[in-house]
Amino acid sequence: MDIASLVGFILGVVMAIFGIVVNDGFGALMNFGDFPSVLITIGGSVSGVLASNTIADFVSGLKGFTLIFKVTKSNPEDVIRNIINLSNTARKEGLLALEEAANEIEDEFLKKGIMLVVDGTDPELVRGILETDLVCLETRHKKVIGVWEKWAELGPAWGMIGTLIGLVNMLKKLDDPSAIGPAMAVALLTTLYGSLIANWLCNPVATKLKVNNDIEMMMKEVTVEGLLSIQAGENPRVIEEKLKSFLSPKARQSMSEGAGGEE
Repeated sequence: MDIASLVGFILGVVMAIFGIVVNDGFGALMNFGDFPSVLITIGGSVSGVLASNTIADFVSGLKGFTLIFKVTKSNPEDVIRNIINLSNTARKEGLLALEEAANEIEDEFLKKGIMLVVDGTDPELVRGILETDLVCLETRHKKVIGVWEKWAELGPAWGMIGTLIGLVNMLKKLDDPSAIGPAMAVALLTTLYGSLIANWLCNPVATKLKVNNDIEMMMKEVTVEGLLSIQAGENPRVIEEKLKSFLSPKARQSMSEGAGGEE
């Protein structure tokens, strides 16, 4: 589990509760609960998100929430090491030897690329097929991210709608001064709920999904470049240096301290 997301959500709740109770105690929490405000803000914003997507994309987007807690099994450094191992195998035993090595690989994208190379597919066609996979993958990811971005957009908007509804009802009761304060408080709660939806939940989820998407896309781009380099018969050390350009300086140094490509 990626503990950063979990800690972030919990810390956000703690900070909000602290701001409420710091002066008036935990009894003040009762002032921030109003079912009609919750209904119009959450219900209204969800209805807007649903209307902006197909049912399948909407459900898929909501399921994407669990992805922010998952830690990827591999990282760019591992992908590069796998490519270097494959390049050493191809250099010593030939490209056909990669077919046996592919049987031990769990990454379906890498395995697909290896089989294309082993089959003698034209390099430009290999690149085209794999990059088409990348485009389709990123499109699916963007649909999931888009659900959360749309919800982040509509949450505050529906919060303001709820506030306007509350203000209209309040203005109709101006002849009763004792009702103005409570009515104003309830009206403002919808704006609070909308802000929480956007800034505590939806924007962080969308941002984390974007980060995960960027990492996955980079690893697959490394895979594409690595496989094409192997197919071209490049030296494993040259391939390693080429692929390390995708990494941060710190990650490059860490890889340099480990095993590198063979001559």
